[in-house]
Amino acid sequence: MKIMQTRFGEVEYDPALILHFPEGLIGLDQLRHFIVVPNKKPGPLFWIQCVDDPAFAFVLTDPTNFFLDYIIQPNDNERQKLGIDAQSDCFVVTTVSISEEKEITLNLAAPILYAPTTNRALQVVLDDPRYDTRTPLPKIENKASC
Repeated sequence: MKIMQTRFGEVEYDPALILHFPEGLIGLDQLRHFIVVPNKKPGPLFWIQCVDDPAFAFVLTDPTNFFLDYIIQPNDNERQKLGIDAQSDCFVVTTVSISEEKEITLNLAAPILYAPTTNRALQVVLDDPRYDTRTPLPKIENKASC
């Protein structure tokens, strides 16, 4: 086990469980090694904490918790970078942002593909005008009950 200082305080982690981004994150290609830090509160959010630079941590979520039709499949090139084949599991997560106005958005334009069998992840850019880097969560209609 190793210990590092983070914004969460002292965090102990197993180096064998480090999540590896072979290409880093978009715009932060030097950040390649992360650990998963579960959220202390129940819910759909969790953190990834950078091991390379502990100043960086990101909130992630499974976008299908909010957008049921958001289905992304890795292509052959992405599977090769993740070290998986077509039958291997690959999960899709997105970064979460909260604006000064407390609006929560998801980056649906650049999701993260995660392969649990290799513990590798890859952030990809989608060429799809339906998705934005700051997609607001869907509005919940408040229906009065009778």
